[in-house]
Amino acid sequence: MNAITPIQSKIDLTGLLNAIAQAGAEDSMTNPLTPAQWDTVSAYLQPYTVPAGHVLFSQGASDRTLYLIESGSLSVHYQDEKERLRLAIVGPGSVVGEGAFFSMRPRSATVQAGAPTKLWSLTALRFTELSNRQPAIALGLAMAAGAVLAKRLGNRRRRVAAT
Repeated sequence: MNAITPIQSKIDLTGLLNAIAQAGAEDSMTNPLTPAQWDTVSAYLQPYTVPAGHVLFSQGASDRTLYLIESGSLSVHYQDEKERLRLAIVGPGSVVGEGAFFSMRPRSATVQAGAPTKLWSLTALRFTELSNRQPAIALGLAMAAGAVLAKRLGNRRRRVAAT
């Protein structure tokens, strides 16, 4: 049973853009694009709703999808060599999956929905297509996701959220 449900409506990024604009967390994403550029990006994104408790991806998975969070919350956790669970909560206006997206390495943590969550996925393949067709837009989006990764890595407590 696949608990992630694609949303079958017209692509409207208003909620995501509002979440980015209103996000107050230190590791939130800043808006790098114009409304017209976001319209272009929307063709490359897949909207999803994730129910509370659903695992979006697991530590060690080889998937490189980047997720932009519109609403809800995601819990980031992993087991270290001492079997200790560490947590971070990532909310609207931010991203998860940026570590694997950029590094091409397995996921460093497990991400689970802490509440019903709406997010937008950008697979590595779709990002490559965007890069080939709209390189300036792809660069802006990559720089914004890269800035989130840099903020998380620069904050010792938030490093575990670099997934």
